[in-house]
Amino acid sequence: MSFSSRQSGMDQYKKVSVQGGIESATPHRLIQMLMAGALEKVATAKLHMEQNEVAKKGENISIAISIVEGLRVSLDKRMGGEIAQNLDNLYEYMGHILLQANLKNDVSLLDEVTKLLNEIKGAWDAIPEDIVMDHARKAKGEDDQTASSGR
Repeated sequence: MSFSSRQSGMDQYKKVSVQGGIESATPHRLIQMLMAGALEKVATAKLHMEQNEVAKKGENISIAISIVEGLRVSLDKRMGGEIAQNLDNLYEYMGHILLQANLKNDVSLLDEVTKLLNEIKGAWDAIPEDIVMDHARKAKGEDDQTASSGR
């Protein structure tokens, strides 16, 4: 088996593994996965920036911006109130900073976004499991009610 065949097999395994993880994940876990993905893309972009690999840097920053925007649009501002609005503003700011980091080739801006994402992820990770599961059960119940009512 050649290296490229093994690599292709590993890539396929990762895709299946991630897909399976997404399908069985709670909304809380999905947010954690998105944050981890954004952090990974920012770290990878930083590496490419330091190695002067412009295209790869831009690709990873673009993906990070997309993930942050995904986090932003997933906010329920009606239920989340002021916290959701503050997160919305913070995610918008991070998207702007990532764009500036790409345009200016500025590692310190990537570090700033990493710090912010780590702070949010740390707070998210600190939510007790019983609260996460209770919320997931309530969300599932609402989904079941919505489906059965034909909405």
